This record gives sequence, C-alpha cells and structure tokens, in this order.
Amino acid sequence: MARIHVLNRRIVELIAAGEVVERPSSVVKELVENSIDAGASSVCVEIKNGGVTYMRVTDDGTGIERGDVPTAFVRHATSKISAEPDLDAIGTLGFRGEALASISAVAKVELLTRTEDEIAGTRYIVEGGEEKLLEDAACPQGTTIIVRDLFYNVPARMKFLKKDVTEANSVAAVVDCIALSHPEVSLRLIRDGREELLTPGDGKLLSCIYSVFGREFAAALLPVDFTLEGIHVHGYISKPSAGRANRTMQHFFVNGRYVKTRTAMAALEQAFSGEMVSGKFPSCVLHIDLPLEVVDVNVHPAKIEVRFINERPVFNAVYRAVKEAIQSGDAPVQVKIQPSNVKAGPPAAGKPAYPAATQISFDTAAGKKDFPPRQEEAPARGGAGDIGYSTLKDSGEIPYNRPVQLPVIAPSGGRKAEPLSQPPKSEAPVPVPEEEQKEREVVFVGEAFSVYIIARMGDSLYYIDKHAAHERILYNQLKNSHQSNAQMLLAPVTVTLSREEYAALLPELDTLNQAGFEVEDFGGHSVLVRALPMIVSSEDAASLIQEIAGGFATGRSEISANKIDWIYHSTACRAAVKAGDISKPAELQAIAEKVLLDGDIRTCPHGRPVCIEITKHELEKLFGRVK
Repeated sequence: MARIHVLNRRIVELIAAGEVVERPSSVVKELVENSIDAGASSVCVEIKNGGVTYMRVTDDGTGIERGDVPTAFVRHATSKISAEPDLDAIGTLGFRGEALASISAVAKVELLTRTEDEIAGTRYIVEGGEEKLLEDAACPQGTTIIVRDLFYNVPARMKFLKKDVTEANSVAAVVDCIALSHPEVSLRLIRDGREELLTPGDGKLLSCIYSVFGREFAAALLPVDFTLEGIHVHGYISKPSAGRANRTMQHFFVNGRYVKTRTAMAALEQAFSGEMVSGKFPSCVLHIDLPLEVVDVNVHPAKIEVRFINERPVFNAVYRAVKEAIQSGDAPVQVKIQPSNVKAGPPAAGKPAYPAATQISFDTAAGKKDFPPRQEEAPARGGAGDIGYSTLKDSGEIPYNRPVQLPVIAPSGGRKAEPLSQPPKSEAPVPVPEEEQKEREVVFVGEAFSVYIIARMGDSLYYIDKHAAHERILYNQLKNSHQSNAQMLLAPVTVTLSREEYAALLPELDTLNQAGFEVEDFGGHSVLVRALPMIVSSEDAASLIQEIAGGFATGRSEISANKIDWIYHSTACRAAVKAGDISKPAELQAIAEKVLLDGDIRTCPHGRPVCIEITKHELEKLFGRVK
C-alpha cells in the first residue's frame, strides 16, 4: 500500500488557512487591507469578545460585482495581479487572493456588497468553506463582511487563543498600525459596543498620531521630511530627551504597508546614538516611499516583512532623515511652567524643607553659577533620589549633621506647640576603644573612571561599584519601608503608553500601589501618577512608569514571579547614581561607609558584586615585598 497520498481538499484548506489566520487580529488585518485596496475612504471595525465570536468590517469602497462574489472566496482568486511581471511591482496591500478563502474555511462568514452601478446588492453566506446562501439584498455601496465563531470547526486552534482582552488588544494594535499607514482613510474601531478609535481621515499624519496615541505624545515629536536617491522618508520622531525603555513605539511603513524592518530600525537608533541616554530607545512613525521594483513584499505569510534589493540606500536615507530632524529640532522648546517642574535654589534659613516631591535638582550648569554657595556640598543628582553624606549616615531618616527644620504641629487642646526634634541621645553611651574605632574607620581615597569608589578600612583597600552599591541601598530602603516613603506630587504626571504597555499595566495598578506608587487609569493609553516612592524624582516619573509598563508587557518570567520585588529593582536602579555621573566626595564617602559598615550590602539587586577587597598583604605580595 502506498504511504504517500494526496490530502483531500478540506485538509488542504485548513492547512492553508493556518498560514493566514492565526487569531482575530489576522482576520481584521486582511479585511481592512482589502477595504483600502478597494478605494475606501472610511472603514469601521467592530468586534465582540476579542473578535472570537464576532467581527464586522464595513467600508465605502467600490464593492464587488454580483458575478464575482463566489469567485472571491476561491483560493488564489484576486483582482490585484494577473501576470508574472506584476509580482515585481506590487502596489496593493493584498495580492495573493488567499484571505477570504482562508477566513471562510475556519469561520462563519456573511458578505454584503454593492457596486455603484448595481441597483440591488448581494448577500452571500459561507460556513467552513461551504456556500450556504446567495441572494439579493438592500445595502449601500461598499462592502460589509461579518465573521462569526472563528475556529468553530477547528477546536485545536481555538485552545491556543488568548483571553478576550488580549485578543481585543491585538486587534486594536493592528487597526492602529493601519490607521497610521493610511492617514487619508478614516478608521473607526468599536470594541464591545464602545468606540475606541476614530481617525479624521484628513490625510495629515500628525492628526492620525494624535487620534491613536494622544495629545501628549503628538506634541513631543519632531517632523521628518527627507529624500535621498529616490527614497522619500517622512513622518515624525521623538525628541532625544523622550527616550523609552523599549521599542514598542517604533512604527515603520514601506510604501504604505506596516512592516518590521531591521534596516530602518538600525538606522534610526544609530542616528540617535550620542543624542539619547544609553539604554533608551526613540519613538517614531516613519514612512519610507521608494520604487516598487526595489522592494519585495512577498517574503512573509502575513506580509509584515519586506526585502530590499539593496539595503544600504534605505539605511542611508533613514539615517540622514532622522539626523537632520534631530539637528533641526535643537532649538529650545517653550514650555508652560508648572509647579512640579519649577527649579529653585535651596530653602532659605528658617524655612521648612519640603518633601521630595518639591525638591529641586542643582546639577545644571546654570544652577551652579547662579545659586549662592551652600554650607554643605550639594548632591550630584537632583530630586528625591539624592542620598548624600548625612542621609546615608542615618539610614535616610533624619540627617545628623545639619539642623532638622520641620513644621510645628498645633495641638487641638490649646496647649503650646512644641517643635519636633531629633531623638534624644543615649544618656550613657558605651565607650568604644580607640583602636577599634580606627579599625572601622572608612577613609575615602578617590574614584576611578567615574564608576568605582576607592576606600580604605583597616589594612584593606576596597573598590566599590557606586551604582550597584547605591542601587542596593535604595532597594533595601524601598523593601523595608515603602509605605512610609510614598510622596504625593504637587501636580500629577500624565504618562502616555503604547497600547501593549497600557493593556499590561492596567491590571497591575494595585501592585504598583502596594509598591509605593499611586497610579490611576486616565484613558486614551494614558495613566495619571499622583504619588511616587520618596527616592524617585518627579522628573523621572514618566520614564519609570513606561519602563515598568514595558516590563509587564513582555511577560518575562522573572517579573511574573515577584512583581513587587521587580518594581523595587526597577525603581532603585532608576533612582541610583549612574556610572559616569560626576559625584561629590561626601556622597561617595557616605556610600562607602554604608557598604563597608552594613553587612547586608554585598550584591546589587541583580546579583552583581558591589565591593572587591584587596588586603595590604596581597598588595605587598604583588610588589614582591613579601613571599
């Protein structure tokens, strides 16, 4: 008996459908792209239960003639190409003729369509690849396709679908990308009866960006418009100061098609090299228009990857376009000053020292020139993350080497108010032998490479990674007393997220609140930050929340295992002094004392060593003074 046989038509259809239809968002992508190819100026997408039970796509395009309707559901039937040379210059979003056949093979599909010349429209129903109904129907010009019960006849595929909210977010992300790729088309998304997106369709990319990502994101962009060797790059990029923790806000479009291209991504990030903080990523909505014959879009089942005949011109065009936009956007931006952003000098004598929400950074050059000299050294890093000599010496609670100025609280009984003061010293301190004091005395020697603190204690030299050490100090501080260290912000901070980040963060708002934050949903892919841990500067609020949201969006196992602990890690890492920062000797002395006198600081929260010890004997052996 022959072991090799030809599969029957039904199995072939299901296998082929699996290449095109992976989830509800795959269906929406194919149908909306067909609508745009049909010349639609308005497209409405409606989904229920994540699109698993119901999807409807309605457009005002040219429609399908009655005689072509059954043919449209035959595999590899299309009106977009007809000969082999057409494959070398594909200018439409679809071209393979697989979408309707694949969708109808694994779902129940109903089609309503009418062309401009037809008096009556057509209603066509196909379920599991089998035609059920073809009749006249009253409908406007254009096409409406309703897809019900996706994978109803393929239970094995159904079990791989995610939760309804996850599938709905995936559909929304697809609609966002299509809207950004064709700003001349008005896209509307209705999710479980609620309108979630509506773009104006005025042909202006910035208007579309505003509708998709919100006003805050749109207002912080730089325009791009550059042509090189026949390649036109246009769109918008983020300012160098607006780096993000991941690449989720990078969107590239080649000839009106959303694609993932390493060439353009590498050019974008190389153009930002030296302009943006290391470890941060720029955002962009960039369109790359080039001759059809130099790009191959027929290399991926979902058509989200393309291949260029020569990648170098594309790289050069994107790089030059972004570089020119950055240089043109260097002029200072006029920003309306708000209370949380005002920078001021140190409090005058006799004035209360306000909480960290209103503390000010002194590390700008202008601040160093204009402010009068202080009695003690100013911290190198501003905001609530400052850990100076005095604060580290006393665990960050009450500075011991300068007066504590706290507001006087008037008691309700009419008694005279007493000022708060430091805890009384022990009446009978235990004397410490002088030799033991010298053995435990930490002497700051210097700093190497703006990274490592060199300190001496006893007969040993210690090399301390200042970032790792400071990060561990702040992490311990958060873990031990995060509730009492929360600070309310004078002005809440609005943070705009990508759709994936926003969807991942919303279920974790309670987790954030437990970790010392106060964050609430603000709608439109945005959240409102009302309170932060004391160690975090309000200026870092947006980038920190974006980083945390990006982490949740990745779903990494180390995050899921202990979410609060991971938030502590991220917060401490963000607030800690960075390698390469210019630090004051008093700060470095304080960090060294904390590390060498506290037995709990041996590694950073990520497990890297904080300190390396070299004894006097080991040095003498290296120099041959002893054997």
